[in-house]
Amino acid sequence: MLRSILATALLGIVFFLAQKTELGRFIHQWIWYILAFFLGVSILIHRLMEIGFRNKRENFVPFYISTIVARLLLCMIFVAFFLYRGVPDQKIFIINFLVLYLFYTSFEIYGLYSNLRRDL
Repeated sequence: MLRSILATALLGIVFFLAQKTELGRFIHQWIWYILAFFLGVSILIHRLMEIGFRNKRENFVPFYISTIVARLLLCMIFVAFFLYRGVPDQKIFIINFLVLYLFYTSFEIYGLYSNLRRDL
């Protein structure tokens, strides 16, 4: 979980600096809501995976599948809510969201893989 917080802080610094330069046109003005959402989801996923690692990994696969479904549903609800509310620059919003989705998903897979490799 600490790695997720540090990665989010690093992304926050990068986005802050990018907004102050010419690259700010590629970053949506509501990027901070997206970043906070992904931090919350990553903490939720981390907690669910901790539960899945208990009891000699008997429940690991169902918990992992449930985290995938939960992430997908939460992301769909988040995007639908903001699009329904009429977010400006919808194309940039969706592109920023998808880039962060891929980043956090790959970050989660890397962390999970390193934990499983260490425990074997």
